[in-house]
Amino acid sequence: MSGFRVRESHVVVLGFIVLLCICFSSFFYLPKNEETVFSLEFHSGRPGARHVNVARDQKALYEKVEKANIPPPPLPETLKESAIVDIGTSTPEGKRNKIKEMMKFAWDGYKQYAWGSNELKPISKIGHSASVFGRGELGATIVDALDTLWIMGLKKEFEEGRNWVETSLDLKKNARGDLSVFETNIRFVGGMLSAYALTKDGMFLHKAEEIANLLLPAFETSTGIPFSLINLQTGRASNYGWASGGCSILSEFGSLQLEFDYLSNLTGNAVYSQKIAKINKVVAELEKPDGLVPMYLNPHSGKWGSRDFSMGAMADSYYEYLLKTWLIEGKKNKTYKQWYDDVIKAMENKMLYRSKKDKLQYFANLKGSRVEHKMEHLACFCAGMFALQAKNEASPEARKHYMTLAEEIGHTCHESYARSSECIYCAIIAEIGLGPEAFQFLNENEEAMTTRDKYYILRPEVLEGWFYLWRMTKDEKYRQWAWDMAEALEKHSRVGAGFSGVRDVYASTPDHDDVQQSFLLAETFKYLYLIFDDDSIKLDEWVFNTEAHPFPIRN
Repeated sequence: MSGFRVRESHVVVLGFIVLLCICFSSFFYLPKNEETVFSLEFHSGRPGARHVNVARDQKALYEKVEKANIPPPPLPETLKESAIVDIGTSTPEGKRNKIKEMMKFAWDGYKQYAWGSNELKPISKIGHSASVFGRGELGATIVDALDTLWIMGLKKEFEEGRNWVETSLDLKKNARGDLSVFETNIRFVGGMLSAYALTKDGMFLHKAEEIANLLLPAFETSTGIPFSLINLQTGRASNYGWASGGCSILSEFGSLQLEFDYLSNLTGNAVYSQKIAKINKVVAELEKPDGLVPMYLNPHSGKWGSRDFSMGAMADSYYEYLLKTWLIEGKKNKTYKQWYDDVIKAMENKMLYRSKKDKLQYFANLKGSRVEHKMEHLACFCAGMFALQAKNEASPEARKHYMTLAEEIGHTCHESYARSSECIYCAIIAEIGLGPEAFQFLNENEEAMTTRDKYYILRPEVLEGWFYLWRMTKDEKYRQWAWDMAEALEKHSRVGAGFSGVRDVYASTPDHDDVQQSFLLAETFKYLYLIFDDDSIKLDEWVFNTEAHPFPIRN
């Protein structure tokens, strides 16, 4: 017994010595303050010859920014947070933490299996590149995710992405084949400008200007209407072969001004805003059939192509950017608001319908004189657009009208999600709770009818509408709908290394497409997080571009 006590005392003494060693070591090696762990002010002028030119360019950019004298809105308090704490999901804070965990899971899978690629194939666990990015590895997911990581307080992940951007983001060197001018603008230029707006790190502004300069050859047309595609190695620009008569597309050439005007504002280089002014002049002088703006415009002749109209694909963000350009400039440019009002009134008159059975309001597509009674998932963004419009209207009548329309469209788009869990065409109820790419109103059942329309690729537009409606109305149903969607993503889209789209939202067992879209991290997770965080990115201080990258309002 005495021998046991001697050994026991030896163990206690040894443990005490180990504890002393740990405490002594931590005195020298642990960070002395929070700033050592993560600095909110990054510096890009690091040693090495390759950084000399960048540092010189950044100095010039900083001087231009200082002359502009535009302070950013105050940074959200959530930027100080970093830990993911499991506190359940019964409170908004708990739901934010769960969404942050989902974001981190998507990021970690991408980092492990597809770092530097554009996107992740989360089942195959390899990189993926969509055609909009050409064939090069441009790190689209990294660029798209940066501001979401920052807003969520995922500081370590943000710094990983920031370091990759500084050392490896080089579109001129790494791009292969044709890139979409529109997608490159909203994701890369927009992502860099948003990261700069949030952090004031001049490296991001330098990258934004560098990428925008690569797109400028696409604007060298007789009208100034840019082409849709550009090859960054050759500088050759072109349009899609399938586009009507070799035309450019409304949602693409009409959704550049938020990024280009902001870039001119920050750098003092007017070339970007001049490109936008030339586009505006051409469109303003064209006749609008019945007040509507067609989806196709020939960049050589300056004439409209086929008379097709939509609130969804190939038109959607044109309307969005008219409203948001008016807002981001402090409501000073009345011309943008007038253009917006004119086209929206025409669309209400010609394209807004109500279904016979359930009285659901929706915007149909027009193909010439033929009405296509189908509303696309992409078009659901307009619920948020109308809510944002309503908040900023001076007239009480206009505020009431457009808030009612926003709520009606938000409800219609929710039905497309709710009904995927009650598929009357399926032998087994899927209960998937995610919406189809489009839903048609061909009969009393009002369900998506074609195989092509039944897929879900992690899109944010329905959720985007609910986000704005929550912020404007504080009606709890929008938070509940958003949380239902988060749970559906977790249950049906979460796979091996990330999140995947679903080929048929009505199937009893989801068939995954094995693609984690970059906009999942840029938009879907951001809107999910912000709908449960009213203190971050306030809508009277920030405007989101069409990829959900926030820019400050310039009063």
